[in-house]
Amino acid sequence: MWFKNLQIFRLPAPWKVDIAQLNTQLASQAFSQCAASDMQTEGWDSPRGNDALVHSVNQQLLLLLTTEKKLLPSTVVNQVTKVRAAELEEQQGFAPGRKAMKDLKERVTDELLPRAFAIKRQTWVWIDPVNGWLVVDSSSPSKADEVIKLLLKCDKIPLESLRVKVSPQTAMTDWLVGNEAPKGFTIDQDTELRAVTEDKATVRYVRHSIDADDVQRHIANGKQCTKLALTWDDKVSFVLTENLAIKRIKPLDILDEDKDTRTADENERFDADFVLMTAELAKMIDDIVYALGGELADAVAA
Repeated sequence: MWFKNLQIFRLPAPWKVDIAQLNTQLASQAFSQCAASDMQTEGWDSPRGNDALVHSVNQQLLLLLTTEKKLLPSTVVNQVTKVRAAELEEQQGFAPGRKAMKDLKERVTDELLPRAFAIKRQTWVWIDPVNGWLVVDSSSPSKADEVIKLLLKCDKIPLESLRVKVSPQTAMTDWLVGNEAPKGFTIDQDTELRAVTEDKATVRYVRHSIDADDVQRHIANGKQCTKLALTWDDKVSFVLTENLAIKRIKPLDILDEDKDTRTADENERFDADFVLMTAELAKMIDDIVYALGGELADAVAA
């Protein structure tokens, strides 16, 4: 398995975690399916479909947050409410008022909820107690926040935001100006340049060779790099964003050279892939942080 996106948070390194205790704490927030009257539920699920809510391999931990949400479009609720309101007006001889309409809409919603379809969304979480990383596989900061809010209900999880000395926007702009990536990285074909002015004029290169002169002209006119596609160590390609999120992660062929020799057992193969992913991504995150000037001195307690 490979995460596709990284929202990165800091833990002390190393972080001494009691896996049994963490599993017990997560169990108090375990996932359960939506009841008839629920619009949405969320909770911790077993990453491997057993009783364990914490999957541990080679000192690396894997968690799974499952969210189930009912699909009940507002247009459907409004249409049914309108029909019921017309029926009520015919019965009582006058149109229902604002409060009556609000109550009617709530009753219609409660009536339709048990029949609404539900969809599940899974969000993977990787905890690296050795190197002090907590990573959420999500392209959306808001979805990562859902994970963090639930995790912080557990005792003694000393989470911090990852803070670096040089902002990604400044660093990526400098790399493009110099037409040179930091050591260990190469610049790929996707980038986004956005003006800092109110109109936020934006130029995007998508699977297109980046012309250094063209890019430097945009930067000279006040645009900053907000997204940049990079490859790390010829092993992993990704897009770095201005918010220090890492998106569109793709392991390259060099990491799959031994795939034909891997075990056929599904569980062993899953664990082997997880170990490979965590080992490579931990090193990649370290190199990205280094390329951004390192962490702020007070960002994490060692």
